[in-house]
Amino acid sequence: MYPHFTSCVKSVVLMASTLLLLTACQEDNSQSAPHAMPPAAVSILPVTNTNVPITIELPATLAGNKEVEIRARVSGIVESRNFEEGQTVTEGQSLFTLDLEPFKLELETAKAKLHAAEAAVIQTKRERDRFETLTNERSLSKRDFDNAASSYDIALANLESAQVALNEAKLNLNYAQVKAPVSGIIGRELISEGSYVSGPEVLLTELTDTHTMRVRFGFSEREQLKMRQDVETGGLTLPENNEFDVEIVLQDSSIYEQTGKVNFSDVRVNRYTGTSELQAKVANPQSQLRPGQFVRVRLKGAVRHNVVLLPQRAVLDNGTGKFVYVATKNEQGALVALPAPVEVGEWVRIDDNNYWIIRSGLQPQQSVIVEGMARIFFPGMPVQVVEQGEK
Repeated sequence: MYPHFTSCVKSVVLMASTLLLLTACQEDNSQSAPHAMPPAAVSILPVTNTNVPITIELPATLAGNKEVEIRARVSGIVESRNFEEGQTVTEGQSLFTLDLEPFKLELETAKAKLHAAEAAVIQTKRERDRFETLTNERSLSKRDFDNAASSYDIALANLESAQVALNEAKLNLNYAQVKAPVSGIIGRELISEGSYVSGPEVLLTELTDTHTMRVRFGFSEREQLKMRQDVETGGLTLPENNEFDVEIVLQDSSIYEQTGKVNFSDVRVNRYTGTSELQAKVANPQSQLRPGQFVRVRLKGAVRHNVVLLPQRAVLDNGTGKFVYVATKNEQGALVALPAPVEVGEWVRIDDNNYWIIRSGLQPQQSVIVEGMARIFFPGMPVQVVEQGEK
């Protein structure tokens, strides 16, 4: 072997091995190097201020327009019940009938006394007139005439008393038939036939006028204070005299066809709940609403001024508050997504879509990301604006 040739071969092999090693390292480095993350496809909505009608939704209970306790004004034995429990009765309808015979006898006695009083008046008038003639002729003393005149006056007073007694007897006979003071739905009987009632202290049944219903609900005093402050600053307009339009939401989430207006607001605040009571009246022609029902009311008529309206999906919560992502350019001029804390107000429903009212935290013409938030993995991530609905 030639020493020089052997040395050259070794050099060539070493150089080839080194070249292969460098190539392998370069290939490995190129495979392990991370690819740049592509921008997230998002849709944006420019910030614009607007006026938005708002709806306030609260739990409520229903009560009849009139809730009447039915009591007998006179004493007696209950002879009959004249209604079916739970049915509709009309004003003036007899609900219970007491034994009428004693009251009829009182009426006949009162009539007889009235006739006697009338006869006494006629008789005493004749005597007074005759005594007056004799007195003028000086055939009778003045004292006798005065006595006759007094007897006539007494007879007139007795006649009036007898007339009052007759009216009272008629009234008692009418009261013994225990009539409905208003139309409405009657409750169950509390006194059965054959029982003795001792007058108004005994409750017979209850009657509820349901042609119009009262809707009662509590409104947080804290929320009312905030609303008054907003009114003072011009950020909120309330209906005149706080007469909100009222819409009723039933238990099955359906909307009751009749609407009403708030007609009462209590000045007192319940110290246990921190709310003040409000009331509205709603027509109930088909008796669909019943006393004691739990419903929800929607108060309409208030308007928020100079606020931002955003789809609810665009507003996120990080556990410490609400925020949105705003598409803005960074120092390098690239479009990125940055979080912006916001103060939200009520949410409203427009064209079957839910929106948040944004009261503060955004500036006009900022671009709020409303679609594609799930593709934003960290604040400052690059984004690419596409039309809504595109991927």
